[in-house]
Amino acid sequence: MTALPREDAVAWAERARGKARPAVEATAAGVAWSSLFCWAGTCLVASFHPSYLATPYWYALSGLRTDTCGAAAFLVGAVSLVISKYLRLRRQQGAARAPVPRSVAGKVALVVALCETAAALSSGLVVYISVNAVTHPQTLVLQATHFASWPTEGTLRVLALAACAVSVAVLRYLRAVPAAADA
Repeated sequence: MTALPREDAVAWAERARGKARPAVEATAAGVAWSSLFCWAGTCLVASFHPSYLATPYWYALSGLRTDTCGAAAFLVGAVSLVISKYLRLRRQQGAARAPVPRSVAGKVALVVALCETAAALSSGLVVYISVNAVTHPQTLVLQATHFASWPTEGTLRVLALAACAVSVAVLRYLRAVPAAADA
């Protein structure tokens, strides 16, 4: 096997990176969607049959509780959603060839990805806990997870509302004042 000349190797590496990033972006989006659907299913179980939360999510993995699976799925979905959104924003910025320095554009893309994810997931938490407040209001004073004694469901709902308000405000600001990203 012969070695590629240096120029060909650099060009090959650039093409390979150009194909890998969309694959990572697409994979992260798929993982995010499926994880968040898993979390949504766990929320339905928690809202309508809370006694089932300690049962296995899938009997082939008998050690994985439904509530543990839901919490893990929420975290995996959040991280995957940020990664997917960040890579999409960077791809779009690269195509537009904006006059914003790369380091600033990357930071703004990360803030947008984090804020959009926080707004979506905190909204989901508020809806889920509000459904719980209707179906079994007595749980609002109980711990939100079996991992820690704090926060309670009621406190988590208020924290999620605050996270939603802050993330939406930051997004609105970044869209209203695009020159702020150019500084």
